[in-house]
Amino acid sequence: PSSETPAADWESSQHIKEEEFCRAIALGLFDYMRKSHSRGFVVSLSGGADSSAVAVLCAMMVQLARRELGPQAFAHKLSHINGLADETSESGVVARLLTTVYQSTRNSSQTTRDAAAAVAAAVGANHIELDVDSLVQDYTGKVSQAIGRQLNWDTDDVALQNIQARARGPSVWMLANLNGALLLATSNRSE
Repeated sequence: PSSETPAADWESSQHIKEEEFCRAIALGLFDYMRKSHSRGFVVSLSGGADSSAVAVLCAMMVQLARRELGPQAFAHKLSHINGLADETSESGVVARLLTTVYQSTRNSSQTTRDAAAAVAAAVGANHIELDVDSLVQDYTGKVSQAIGRQLNWDTDDVALQNIQARARGPSVWMLANLNGALLLATSNRSE
């Protein structure tokens, strides 16, 4: 028997379902990153609940894995990531492994921009902001010309929302490829 105080039993928590979910996802993220030899994650962070939850789960992956394995063993298991072993703080590790990207259009609000920046800062992510409005306008113009009418929010709301979401895809894919990282994406229910 150990003389150390045993760790609190999280399985007796009144939030066991949530705890189990977070631990399972964190383990899956860590294991897939390790097995695929990827160098982290990229998340298109809108400031909404879905993408914010994904960013938080990535940060929890670092926290839980470092706590379970210890910082040295954590870095050893991810030894394919150059310089990770030199990061001594949890926030430094998160910043190396997680890039979040806020992609604005003319319809984006300061509230969502601020929410995305706040989530990224809270979890310690490397955060990038891009303006993709010209891409959305180009797609919208091409389709309007092809169908012979201007698209508008009164009659084409879902399609205009979805093109904003899809126009954001190529830049986060490119960042994920440049970083050798895995892209974690959320979907749009109306699609």
